Amino acid sequence: MMSKNAVIKGAYFHDLLGQPQALQDTLDGLEVSAELRTLAAALAEGKFHRIVLTGMGASLHALHPLNLRLIDRGFNSLMADTSELIHYMPRLLDESTLVVVVSQSGESAEIVRLIEMPERHSRILGITNTGDSPLARKSDAAILTRAGTESTVSCKTYVSALAALEWVGDVLCGNPNSSSSELRQGVSAVKEYLDRWELYVSGLVAELEGVRELFFAGRGSSLAAAYSAGLILKESTRYHSEGMNSAALRHGPIEMMRDSVFVLVHAGDPRTAALNAALVNDVRGAGGRAFLCCSEAEIKAFRIPRVGEAARPILEILPAQMISLALGALGGFEAGRFEVATKITANE
Repeated sequence: MMSKNAVIKGAYFHDLLGQPQALQDTLDGLEVSAELRTLAAALAEGKFHRIVLTGMGASLHALHPLNLRLIDRGFNSLMADTSELIHYMPRLLDESTLVVVVSQSGESAEIVRLIEMPERHSRILGITNTGDSPLARKSDAAILTRAGTESTVSCKTYVSALAALEWVGDVLCGNPNSSSSELRQGVSAVKEYLDRWELYVSGLVAELEGVRELFFAGRGSSLAAAYSAGLILKESTRYHSEGMNSAALRHGPIEMMRDSVFVLVHAGDPRTAALNAALVNDVRGAGGRAFLCCSEAEIKAFRIPRVGEAARPILEILPAQMISLALGALGGFEAGRFEVATKITANE
């Protein structure tokens, strides 16, 4: 189907297709340990006055849905980039704070520094894909995702972290496994979408011809996909891309709109879906190429299966992954192949 603009099927490509299995394995392995039960009980008893959610890159972005959920349940929750937390917010790390840390490797430089800070008195709930990592070994409670080995760009580990964090939200909010059914339906939906990857990428090649810059926008829990997409497009294709809140795109960046600028807007939560749809029309009116990502999208690659709220953030990242493959096919390069970056960031 794609003879001229063929996808070079490297390690990243195969990791993308491995996402359904990574999700299934992660969900099958989740269980409430005695340590996690202790932290959840302490939270319910009011022993923690705040929850700090932290990570770097895609691991941080994956925390957006949990942050909103905790706030909605009345908890004092906030998100902080780990590098900012350790250097500029150490006063948050007292005994009244529960820190939820997400790190695929469990050993990136900032995470290790956080764990080893002598002035830290907070408890740590760690989520990682690496069982023998410093984060897994030194957390007060550790949750392992089971995404397997991942070569470069976060994909299997990202969606597995989203699933695990939704489950963590169930536990911390006192409703264990309340999202289980939706998450397992999400696994089937991810497989259904990825089974048609060639059709999607083929269609996107035509839509992306001449594009030089990309924006990904959303609101609420869709910010996880918007921010992560902005990151993974840079590292998988070396195109300039940026993720942001839909409203923020109107505050300046809309001035950049022209035919070489591509914007994908997530319809997301029904409360703000109409606002997001209006942004697509306005970006087009300003000269940019804009499309909506939802279950009724006009472009097949952006038409994600209809799933429950718990699984939607997982599905929302898939179109950006297809865009990365399409840009690679257009440029004749292997998407997701690192030239400078490394899988584990060892230096701050």
